[in-house]
Amino acid sequence: MSTPCAIFDLDGTLAHTAPDLVGTVNNLFAGRGFAPLPLSIAETTAGFGAKALIRAALDHAGHPVDEREVDSLYHPFLDRYAERIADESRLYDGVIDTLDTLEAQGWIVGVCTNKPEGLARTLLERLDVLHRFAALIGSDTLPVRKPDPVALLTTIERCGAEAHFSVMIGDTDTDRNTARNADVPCIMTSFGYSDTPVTDMAPEAVVHSFTEMVDALEAVRRR
Repeated sequence: MSTPCAIFDLDGTLAHTAPDLVGTVNNLFAGRGFAPLPLSIAETTAGFGAKALIRAALDHAGHPVDEREVDSLYHPFLDRYAERIADESRLYDGVIDTLDTLEAQGWIVGVCTNKPEGLARTLLERLDVLHRFAALIGSDTLPVRKPDPVALLTTIERCGAEAHFSVMIGDTDTDRNTARNADVPCIMTSFGYSDTPVTDMAPEAVVHSFTEMVDALEAVRRR
């Protein structure tokens, strides 16, 4: 039961998904005459889910943010997003090589995301990596979602691993807090969708590209 386990966030960690997310929210509001939400804003919002993007689009347009309106637009957003989920999204450079190396070294890998599970599965399948992960937990898989530690701990359990031998990899304070709540070490990506510097979150390590990921995982695991 000492198999090392790496649990990855999805948006902003494994894949650059902001272009399809911002395209979806701009399509959602196209008939209202709103100014398009810039990709730069989406990149600091996408990691916090669809409702955060909807709020950002309303705010950018100078429209009052009403949570009832946000709720009513949530499912139409998801429907539109499902239609273009991998039109422009791509894995970050080095992800495939990293997964190959981790497999060769005996690591087991999983995904813990706040994207709805069905959409996460579709995206990973379209990116041809779903089969590489032993477990996937989405925002609606369980009664709770990140930063509740149960989301991460369940992912680890479904991988057939133990928290003591696991590492969380993410890009926002949601991931950092999830790892902290689960008492699991955390590696943060500097290239993801955080709206604050990831170094401020005091993770066990920060990587600036996937070329650094395997060494960072080994260093954190040894600690």
